[in-house]
Amino acid sequence: MTLHETPPIGDDVDSLPEPVPLTGCPYKSDPYPLYERMREAGPVHRVVFPSGVHAWLVTGYEAAHQALNDERLGKNHDRGNDRWRARASIMPEPQHSQLQVHLLHQDPPQHTRMRRYVTDAFAPRRVESLLPRLRELADALVDALPETGPADLVAGFAAHFPFRVLAEVIGLPPELAARFDRDWGKVVQPVGPTDPARPVYEARLHGLQSYIAEVVAHKRGHRDDDLLSRLVAARDDGELSQEELDSMIFQLLVAGQEPVTNQITTALIALFRHPHELDRLRDEPGLLPQAVDELLRYDSAFELTTWRFFAEDSELHGTAVPAGDSVIVSLCAANRDPRRFERPDELDLERSPNPHLAFGHGIHFCPGAALARAELRIALDTLLTRLPGLHLAVPDEDIQWIPAVLGRGTNHLPVGYDRRA
Repeated sequence: MTLHETPPIGDDVDSLPEPVPLTGCPYKSDPYPLYERMREAGPVHRVVFPSGVHAWLVTGYEAAHQALNDERLGKNHDRGNDRWRARASIMPEPQHSQLQVHLLHQDPPQHTRMRRYVTDAFAPRRVESLLPRLRELADALVDALPETGPADLVAGFAAHFPFRVLAEVIGLPPELAARFDRDWGKVVQPVGPTDPARPVYEARLHGLQSYIAEVVAHKRGHRDDDLLSRLVAARDDGELSQEELDSMIFQLLVAGQEPVTNQITTALIALFRHPHELDRLRDEPGLLPQAVDELLRYDSAFELTTWRFFAEDSELHGTAVPAGDSVIVSLCAANRDPRRFERPDELDLERSPNPHLAFGHGIHFCPGAALARAELRIALDTLLTRLPGLHLAVPDEDIQWIPAVLGRGTNHLPVGYDRRA
């Protein structure tokens, strides 16, 4: 048994350990059997992550929905207690104070004030106007793939498409967009102070921080009608602090790319495992809007939410939770709850209604949801249309899922196809 593996957990509810370990390759490959047993045992469970952080995990749909809207639960890291802070592997100072005051870690009224700056940039009407350009970006990436398979759809498509879209939406100039290092996005994956990988983590952090400073300086000298320019102007007008500006750009660059990259891979893997549905989607592109929401529900790239905290000792669905302990919602477990979704473990591309929680709920509902849905529609349509015979080129069990704590996806997706149309 390696450090990345955990002892097997039995199939029955009574066999669940205390706390439940959320670690190991089997768990990352398929967390759903464990989530099913946890839902059956109750809505809230004490869990432990690879870093040693203990948390309270919410697993059922109704419990998750309520927790996401619970005004008692705050997102600001200042609420975390010493037990959480000792093992949470949060960013070192000064970077934590400089880059972690973005929307995901803010509560009202700060959250309300900051969120209004990004809402219009990701509004559905604006996303709709960008669709022709998004299709051009997707086609250009497919044009660069080999004439025939095999190919790695992460390296050749999924790792680049979301960032190129993001650059267009927020106003990141091409010369700066070309210099963005995807590895910088890994700074959101916790690396503890004693971890041998900590120096690499900190180097990435410094690189990203320097990049953000370049973006701000460029936009200050080249104002335009785009989101980045408006954020810089808000800082110059005293409406945002420097830390808020840098943190919001940090969130845009990281949260606006990697989750969509991962969602493209989870969606494709789900379709490869259901070849009849893949063929149907290729033949009936009108199904794409419903199919995208079903693929988001079936296996979401946002597996777990980020931390939430009670300011005082509280009760959560009958479970006593100490103040400052981390509370995390399992979006994937909620989206497979049979009490909310009929046949939840089946992929039904025509499922309706489909009130999944892949983008969260409440005040922290993902502001980029409309853009993410559009990216997934265009990515799937382009790949299925232009790569006839698209299929997985390795055995399913050889897929290597990323070890990220909160997300699902794969860094490589080897595929085959008949030709590039």
